[in-house]
Amino acid sequence: MALRESPFPNRALAALDRLAGGLLAPSFWAADRLLDLQPTTAERRRWERRSRCARCRCGAGRALAGLLYIAALLLALPVAALALLLWLPVQAARRPFAYRYAAGAAPAEPWDLRRRRTFTFLSANVCLLPSGLAKFSNLGDTPRRAEFLARHLAPAAPRPDGDRAALVEPARGGADGYGGTLRAASPPADGVAVPVEAPTEAPAEVPVEVPAERVPAVLSEHFPADADFVCLQEVFEAGAEAALCRHLSGTFRHVLWAVGARGLRRGGLKLLGSGLLLASRYPVLAAGFRAYPNGAREDALASKGLLTAQVLLGSAPGRRVVGYVGCTHLQAPAADAAVRDAQLTLALQWLRGFREEQERRGDVVAFDVLCGDLNFDNCSPGDERNQGHQLFREYRDPCRRAPGQDEPWAIGTLLNYLKIYEEPVATPEKMKRTLWQPSGRQRFLAGPILSDGRPDPAAHEPWQGRRVDYILYRQHRDALPLRTEVAGVSFITQLAARSDHLPVALRLDVAPATP
Repeated sequence: MALRESPFPNRALAALDRLAGGLLAPSFWAADRLLDLQPTTAERRRWERRSRCARCRCGAGRALAGLLYIAALLLALPVAALALLLWLPVQAARRPFAYRYAAGAAPAEPWDLRRRRTFTFLSANVCLLPSGLAKFSNLGDTPRRAEFLARHLAPAAPRPDGDRAALVEPARGGADGYGGTLRAASPPADGVAVPVEAPTEAPAEVPVEVPAERVPAVLSEHFPADADFVCLQEVFEAGAEAALCRHLSGTFRHVLWAVGARGLRRGGLKLLGSGLLLASRYPVLAAGFRAYPNGAREDALASKGLLTAQVLLGSAPGRRVVGYVGCTHLQAPAADAAVRDAQLTLALQWLRGFREEQERRGDVVAFDVLCGDLNFDNCSPGDERNQGHQLFREYRDPCRRAPGQDEPWAIGTLLNYLKIYEEPVATPEKMKRTLWQPSGRQRFLAGPILSDGRPDPAAHEPWQGRRVDYILYRQHRDALPLRTEVAGVSFITQLAARSDHLPVALRLDVAPATP
């Protein structure tokens, strides 16, 4: 599909889309503000610390604001209905993504196929829904969270060594393929008491015992400053997405955004896009998006699907060196394993098809990577159907040993959303320190579930947690001059109190296939 800055084929349609959006904005604003009245757990705690009179005034103010927002919503509905009649046909002409390209990007450099090169991938579910909808995940204040994310994803000056020292480097030569070898400073020695920061109003030192066994994961407080590709999920709020795109384009010169097929589609009415965003330091040669046709329940309102991109990494004599990056977000409700299974099958077919369409004779493929929130883990009995999917026979998961068994150093990426504001995980540093401990993971990470979403009463304690965010890679099966090796894995606490997921990073070495 052609790469263009606007998702519309001409300015007239783009203007009609802006007009329809402006007419819909009052009703969306009123609905969002109404939903935003529900407090997060942090807001509720602050409210409970107030005097009784202050709580009464606050409750009365919320009730009055709720009535005003309901009235505003009712008044805006007739205009919204007319705007929807304009918005729907315009969406039929809309392309499924926009491409932002920053002028001045350097051309692809020559690639010496005899030398090793390294690429770093970052994937994160950032929950940038409209603030009212984000409250259902115990989050809110989406504009401020988006600003924080943009500022830290694209720092003004990267650290000299990036953040690669915080990655887990797989052990080489072991029987199990990947073993956790810490390249960063290791946690305290066996049995050493670690001071945990306490709330400022009650300074204290809380000793936490570190167990004798090897820690299950290396955690980093920061995004890798040398990331080459960033794949985000749940970037739904339009203002937050535009701000992210503007900020990221200073570092990542190529951004695919506004992704999704909205309007009346095969899967029904799509009011939201896909929530996907892909930022790359390397030129995008081709891109595509396919929406899953089987979204169900609340997910049916979003255009969830698969975003694929072919990127130009360099040039060898007479040949292009390219890479393939996919980004996806699957059906969320725990009971919908059958829906996710069908989506995984479609994603695998679309990934194969995209590569076949775009690959030229003589191309050298450096990597083929799939990132995203798959909404199932490798530890829950309720996710067994998805754990054994064919996808994992074509794409490798460096954190996985077998269906139902993760590497000992792997750690869950889904937090217990009701506890994300508690003091031990309130900052990146505190969350990192807490999740080193088995007791911290037990308390703050979501545990294994049954097929209906209920906690698994037979789960072994302490658990590693539900790892639902993945970065997978496909090893080359044909006679290509390059091979892909995992050089490091990282779980990141940078979004403490700003998301209910831990971002993940993967570092790949691309080396000559023969010594």
